[in-house]
Amino acid sequence: MIFATAGHVDHGKTTLLHALTGQNADRLPEEKKRGMTIDLGYAYLPLPDGRTLGFIDVPGHEKFLGNMLAGMGGIRHALLVVAADDGPMPQTREHLDIIRLLGIPGLTLIITKADRAGQDQLEQVQVALRALLTGSRHQDAPCFVVDSLSGSGIDGLRQHLAALSDDQEQRGGRFRLAVDRAFTLSGAGLVVTGTALSGKVAVGDTLFLSPDNRPVRVRGLHAQNAAAAEGRAGQRLAINISGDVEKSAIRRGDCLLSQTAPTPSLRLTVELETLSTLSHWQSAHVHHAAGHVVGRIALLESSDAAPNQTVLAELALEQPLMLAEGDRIILRDASARHTLGAATVQELHPPVRGKRRPERLDYLRQLAAASGAAARLRLQSADHTLECDTLGWALQLTDPQLKQQLNEAGLIQAGKQLFEQTRWRAMQDRLLEKLAVLHQHQPDQLGASRGRLRRLALPQETDATLNRLVDDMLAEGRLKQTRGWLHLPEHSVSFTTEESTRWQAVETCFAGQQDALWVRDIASALALDEQETRTLLTKAARLGHVSAIVPDRYLHSAAVAHMASIVRQLAQSHGYADAAGFRNQIGTGRKLAIQILEFFDRSGFTRRAGDRHFLREALLFGQQEQAAP
Repeated sequence: MIFATAGHVDHGKTTLLHALTGQNADRLPEEKKRGMTIDLGYAYLPLPDGRTLGFIDVPGHEKFLGNMLAGMGGIRHALLVVAADDGPMPQTREHLDIIRLLGIPGLTLIITKADRAGQDQLEQVQVALRALLTGSRHQDAPCFVVDSLSGSGIDGLRQHLAALSDDQEQRGGRFRLAVDRAFTLSGAGLVVTGTALSGKVAVGDTLFLSPDNRPVRVRGLHAQNAAAAEGRAGQRLAINISGDVEKSAIRRGDCLLSQTAPTPSLRLTVELETLSTLSHWQSAHVHHAAGHVVGRIALLESSDAAPNQTVLAELALEQPLMLAEGDRIILRDASARHTLGAATVQELHPPVRGKRRPERLDYLRQLAAASGAAARLRLQSADHTLECDTLGWALQLTDPQLKQQLNEAGLIQAGKQLFEQTRWRAMQDRLLEKLAVLHQHQPDQLGASRGRLRRLALPQETDATLNRLVDDMLAEGRLKQTRGWLHLPEHSVSFTTEESTRWQAVETCFAGQQDALWVRDIASALALDEQETRTLLTKAARLGHVSAIVPDRYLHSAAVAHMASIVRQLAQSHGYADAAGFRNQIGTGRKLAIQILEFFDRSGFTRRAGDRHFLREALLFGQQEQAAP
């Protein structure tokens, strides 16, 4: 477990940690020279049961509040340190605001320098602290009075902190660590440190370094200042990495991730809790975990916001941050002197237009109020097309966790996209409506191919979505498929009495024929109109009696089946069929042999590679064989 200190400058945070752990958290020469914490410091306390408590010492001076915020990322418990002789000071109040705004669940109050105050002063300080906490989630936080130099009260505080570590929430999901330091060690190489925000990591894992998703391998790691085979969320980790990366390329705020991250957006929708008055398009410093960028606040509901309000806004960032939905962000003013408030990420990729429409704002309010991933997914999928990869990142869920949440939300997956049940049914109904219109206008056509149906009804959707829609409707009996054509169950195509009579005459031309016949030759032989014959054969092809090898040249279906058997025999004997071998088997000219083979390629029976034609089923079987262990 990791604890972070908070409190006004010179209230004894570093001295307190030294009393607790025996370690000096000030590591920089300038810090030791000035006697003041400037950057993050670290100390560890091994416990008798083998566990180790970690402490992050943050600077208390207002000039270094950015460094203090970098140390608060991923922290579940804060230690608010107040000197007995001073009582709560400006940075005490600001640090307390930050603890509340970040949603840190645990807080312990520590009054230091007890030797400098009498009993009345100590009681006044405690009353003042309770007044600051009134009405907050921390109003019942335990309070300890200590003297770090003499050790008075330190043992009781140490026991309290050791007991807390057993009750901390385990944070699953994808591994994400916010980097706050990077350095090289002789014999080891590059090491990055930070607090793990979620997930687990082990030696040998491949991680990805933001912002360019550069792969690195975990050569070794220390968890809570001790060598370990595995690290997890809530621990302070030092990870020895190898890969095509230099120390100079790593900045504070970069992340180590278990999976590659999508391209981050420079705009995001947030729910904003204000501490002071805000105006539209106000400049702000944006702090998340160890990251810090500059941006602007675009208010969505009005042109300004009063203190202690919760409003919807959009943040426009000058540089990207590796954010996920639900992440907490601290906003400070342009001069970096005052905390403006905190934001909770609601959307990573907001729409370009219609951001202030009433229905859009109502949706965002519902999204902000949603409890749990499944509830958010149901809301998001109602009017939006969701993608598994994007959702996995946004919610920081592993694949099994995401699958479980999708099942709870009742969403339907098609390829990598997700749909809510009502929207799914609406898309199915649209397909049926478009087919009904097609049958009405083209009664002689059996139906539509999948590609044509998608273009007619749902041109914006993917082939995977269309295929899942069609397969579901075929299984439900709401749709039928005949010879590859999709149609309504009640729709059928048949010859009229006159067409049937003419077809019986035309079919005699194919009797005993292995050759493909041209429309003009059939019309001439039977003294029929060529255009009428062409129309008749087109309909016969839809009914499955013949197949067009090339435009206006037909083979009877029985002949097609015979030709297919020859191709199969050649493929079984030689592994493939070619024009020369096929021509010799069917006893026709080379041109027709090539046309028939190309027809089989188009129909999906074979696949051409150079001058050879391979059975597709054999290719698939071969791939399975090759993939088998």
